[in-house]
Amino acid sequence: MTMPITSRLRSWARRAALPLGFALASLTAVAPAHAQPTDSGIFLDDGGGTITTLPAGVQRIADVPYGADPLQRMDVYLPTAPRSSADGPAPVIFMVHGGGWRTGDKAMSRVVQEKAARWVPRGFVFISVNYRLHPAVNVLQEAIDVAVALDTAQKQAAQWGADPTKFILMGHSAGAHLVSFVNAHAPLLRQLGVTPWLGTVSLDSALLNAPVVMSLPHYPLYDEVLGSDPAFWLAISPYQAVTGAQPPYQFVCSTSRPDRPCLQAQGMAAHVQALGGRAEVLPQDLTHGEINASLGLESGYTHSVEGFMASLDPLVARLLGR
Repeated sequence: MTMPITSRLRSWARRAALPLGFALASLTAVAPAHAQPTDSGIFLDDGGGTITTLPAGVQRIADVPYGADPLQRMDVYLPTAPRSSADGPAPVIFMVHGGGWRTGDKAMSRVVQEKAARWVPRGFVFISVNYRLHPAVNVLQEAIDVAVALDTAQKQAAQWGADPTKFILMGHSAGAHLVSFVNAHAPLLRQLGVTPWLGTVSLDSALLNAPVVMSLPHYPLYDEVLGSDPAFWLAISPYQAVTGAQPPYQFVCSTSRPDRPCLQAQGMAAHVQALGGRAEVLPQDLTHGEINASLGLESGYTHSVEGFMASLDPLVARLLGR
């Protein structure tokens, strides 16, 4: 009998907890010491209210379960117009909200509104995912939730007219960390039966190399959520998990944040590239919240993200007019 995906992913979590003897690689550029930053509401910037009116041409299947907990749910946004049989099954944008690993919701307007409005009528399926939150679970368990949600969505994709092999992972803030972490473990997840996906768009994570972040002045929230154990920092760090065999990354980063997430993004991208993988960095003169809320609006920023997505698959490129 095949082991359920949740049990296999618990095994993955144990395997992901690398020994402390693992040699930590440094960022290509490390921020100089600066004043201790404060949270300043940055991790609550996924707010802006809950989506109440669906965009034109979009329908929603709400609260599809992937586990027993009330937070283990996802919303699926589909085109209202019939899909042309010539296009075949739809590609999927699989979105993970932020909120400092402690808060946030799949139905927040900043998470959904502009993205669904732009991409669903063009023929994509858009899935927005909830996951259990700290302190009920730790960050590694949150990543497992995201991986289980991904596996569940891929297994159900056909009933939504979607292609399980054409998923693009996307996440903002804490969600960007979680999808970056899941993407880093793609070879192991493939061994556990998760269908390969196309690539990952990481929207403004400042926690890509967790041991380095925790060694520098950092937000007090990190101490609350990540604790003081260097072994745990290592276990939840995307940087140390990449092998070069994972799907491509695009790291979007805000140039206006005091904790300099673009340094993390540049270091992570260089590390992926040095291992033979593909990664690119997209710096933006936008706030942390704007990077999430404005994606999907007509702009050079949206076009740059779409350029990366189009490079992953011919159907994606055609639906985006590339």
